Amino acid sequence: MSEINRRDFVRTGITAAAGAALGLQPTFTVKAGNPENFDTSKILNYNPDMEYRRCGKTNLMISAVCLGGHWKRLNTVVPGSFQGGNWLGAKIDEEDFQKNRYDVVTRCIERGINYIDACTGQEVMAYARALKGRRDKMYLGYSWYQRESRFAEWRSVEKLKESLDMGLKEAGLEYVDLWRITLHEQSSRHSEAEIEAVIAALDWAKKTGRARFTGISSHDRPHIKMLIEKYPEQLEVICTPYTAKTKVVQDETGLWAAMQKHDVGWFGIKPFASGSLFKGDSSPNSPYREEDDRLARLAIRYILCNPAITAPIPGMITPEQVDNVALAVKERRELDLEEKALLDREMERAWANLPYHYQWLKDWEYV
Repeated sequence: MSEINRRDFVRTGITAAAGAALGLQPTFTVKAGNPENFDTSKILNYNPDMEYRRCGKTNLMISAVCLGGHWKRLNTVVPGSFQGGNWLGAKIDEEDFQKNRYDVVTRCIERGINYIDACTGQEVMAYARALKGRRDKMYLGYSWYQRESRFAEWRSVEKLKESLDMGLKEAGLEYVDLWRITLHEQSSRHSEAEIEAVIAALDWAKKTGRARFTGISSHDRPHIKMLIEKYPEQLEVICTPYTAKTKVVQDETGLWAAMQKHDVGWFGIKPFASGSLFKGDSSPNSPYREEDDRLARLAIRYILCNPAITAPIPGMITPEQVDNVALAVKERRELDLEEKALLDREMERAWANLPYHYQWLKDWEYV
């Protein structure tokens, strides 16, 4: 399969047509094993052992668990890969780092995962490299947050356009499947003019074929709800926190209801509470590996009980972690009483152990 170029996106309605052909409903799902015998020919990188969910009005069928861009514990499997002990300082040009990312992406492809979410410049560069020659197997979500609206220099329409063009050129990409601009975590801090600049830039990116679909990332529930009601055409996908402690507010006032009403795709970050759920360090020889793997699967199963969620997007540092989350998709979805009690206890521990700079996760207990 040849890679689709930017001109093809402008000229054709390929994705919308595929969605219409499947007759997709708002929470359309192809379960693992495809028991309903749906036509899966239009699903990218389809694997019968994976579940696929419709990503809102994009009509993309996305694997029920995806690869988040972060690699926060990668130094436990690639020692010395972080400069200054910071994961953002990863030596992305070094061979061992590149092999790790290539191997993890390879296992994702083998397990039927079909979306990567990159949200930093380092992640864009690393995953563009890891996907070279096999872009037809994965959708790529893009944000170069260092050159987006979190920083004053990049808040105008012109600078956002410049940012995307710079990023595409540096990463050797002609287009991205999703451009989701990273806003302030509390996005209501942005002025109305700054938000309008974001919307105009997203419009431009889609109309020119630089991005197939568009959205934002924010941690501000009331503001996200207001924005998707005001800009439903541009905000096709939202990226927000969603942990194994998150609960749905079952009325019209919640974000969940607005996401469903406006048919918005929804990717959930921090499914493991930024690693606070785990007792070990995620190294292959950790004495807590088996226990932590079970907790990871319980968290994934819990999150996927919400049909409005497209997919949780955990960062993963080994092929074995990919195997583990893929297994969770195949396991019984609803937690039994013992499993729920265990997950509740462990999430209370995770909440108590959250670093000070992740205390905001507690604001995402209800959506």
